[in-house]
Amino acid sequence: MGAKTGLLVYADGDVPELLRHVGAADPDRTTSMMRRLYPGWEIEECEGSNLWDGVYPSKGTAYAASWPGVEVIGDQRVMIDAPSQLPEHLVAASAGRRLVLHAMHSVADWLAFAVWEDGLLVRSLSLSPDSGIIENIGEPLPSELPHWAGDRPADIVPWPGKTEEPYALPFHPMDLGEDALRALWATRCGVRVSHWVSVVLFWPGGADGPSPERGR
Repeated sequence: MGAKTGLLVYADGDVPELLRHVGAADPDRTTSMMRRLYPGWEIEECEGSNLWDGVYPSKGTAYAASWPGVEVIGDQRVMIDAPSQLPEHLVAASAGRRLVLHAMHSVADWLAFAVWEDGLLVRSLSLSPDSGIIENIGEPLPSELPHWAGDRPADIVPWPGKTEEPYALPFHPMDLGEDALRALWATRCGVRVSHWVSVVLFWPGGADGPSPERGR
C-alpha cells in the first residue's frame, strides 16, 4: 500500500505527550465529536481499530477517537492539495486549541501538512515532484529545516544503462512527511514508536452539510 495518511488532530497541548496518556476511545464521546465535525451527515459507528490502521481508512469511512484534551480523525477527505482551504467549520472547531493536518500519498510522492494555533494558520506546506510546491505558508517547522538546508537530499538510483533526470525537488516529500509525522505525533507511518491507541470506525453518509474535499 505504501505510505498514505489523511489525519487531523485537535489538541489542548503537546500531541505526543497527550497521546501517551490515553486509553481506549470513548464511543459516545467520539460519536458526539463526529456529529459536531460532520454536520448534516448520517454517522454510523462500526467496529473499532487502532490509530496505526486508521491513518488511511477506506474511502467513505473515517477512523476517529476523542479523549479529554485530544481528538483524532483519519479520513481521506482531508487529503487536500491546499491545506489552507480546509473547510472553515473544521478550523473553527480548533478555537483555543492546536489543529494539525497531515496527508501524504507515496504513489504520487505527495505531502501536505499544516498547523493552526487557536484557529490561525501558522504553517502549511504541500508539494510533489509533478506539481512542485503547491502551497508554502508560514515559517518552516524545526523538523523541516534539515530538508530545506540540503542535509536530506533526494537519493535517486537510476535504472541500469539509463541516466536519471534530476529529482524535481531538493528532497523527497515522503522523507519530510515521516519526519513531520514523528515530530507532530511521535509516530512514523507503519512503525510503532509508542503504545497503540484505540479508535472507532465510522461511516459518514447522506451528507447535506460541509465536508472536506477528497484530494487524492
